[in-house]
Amino acid sequence: MKDQFNTALGNLVDKLIGWFKAIISNIPNFILAILVMVAAYFTAKYVSKLVKKLVASRVEQKSIKNAISRVSAVVVVALGLFLALGVLNLGKALTSLLAGAGVVGLAIGLALQGTLANTFAGLILSFRKKIQIGHWVETTGFSGEVMDINLKDFTLKEADNNIVIIPNKTILDNPLKNYSLTTRMRVFIECGVGYESDLEKVEQLTKEVIAKTFDQVEKPEDVEFYYTEFGGSSINYLCRFWIDAESMLEKLRAKTKAIIEIKKAYDKENINIPFPIRTLQFDNQLDVKTSDLKETFSNN
Repeated sequence: MKDQFNTALGNLVDKLIGWFKAIISNIPNFILAILVMVAAYFTAKYVSKLVKKLVASRVEQKSIKNAISRVSAVVVVALGLFLALGVLNLGKALTSLLAGAGVVGLAIGLALQGTLANTFAGLILSFRKKIQIGHWVETTGFSGEVMDINLKDFTLKEADNNIVIIPNKTILDNPLKNYSLTTRMRVFIECGVGYESDLEKVEQLTKEVIAKTFDQVEKPEDVEFYYTEFGGSSINYLCRFWIDAESMLEKLRAKTKAIIEIKKAYDKENINIPFPIRTLQFDNQLDVKTSDLKETFSNN
């Protein structure tokens, strides 16, 4: 029993002495690995600030700038960790770490497929110059001002002041109309006049009213005017003209102003804008005599 104890104690001492010698021999490597990690830490801070400044010139969203700067810092620290493990001659540990990271990354990617899709879509949208905060856009049945683009969703404020939050992936996969990319918009006005109206006079008067109302329309000839159909109660027309506008609200205000001025001009010139009238005529063709009713009831 005593011999077994002495043998185990000897093996333990040999192990400790071997570890001590290994530590002593690898002290330079430990110091170098620590220096590599410290250098990676400060380099990551510098790279993060530099990337944030570079991204700030392209992206307005604070959340996107912070996310990209943090990702760049994590990449630098990860590279420093791999270099430190290499300095310590831990190649097998490094290989196992990479394999484990790959498996974990695959599992996380499958579990968070929708979230990651929205994240990458948010990054892509943030770098698109044709979609910026403050633009008036229309997409997936919603129309409004772009309030925010972050890593999760796309925020719109509609004309009625309601907030609409749409996933980034939906925005990227569907058509988007941006009213703010151009400085001009075309206003469409549809109306009708009575059949007794002088159509040439109506056309000329409408063009003159539009030209006087909007400074952007230099002359009546710049206004497009087309009669479209013989309607049920009126001869209908379509009027089109261009205005300087960058949002749907400006277009609606211009259309409202045009309708008001056209109505005033028509009233002044006694031009009728008819509206449908339905007349119900009841012709009583049934001549019922009292005697017939009495005879019918008596038979029953």
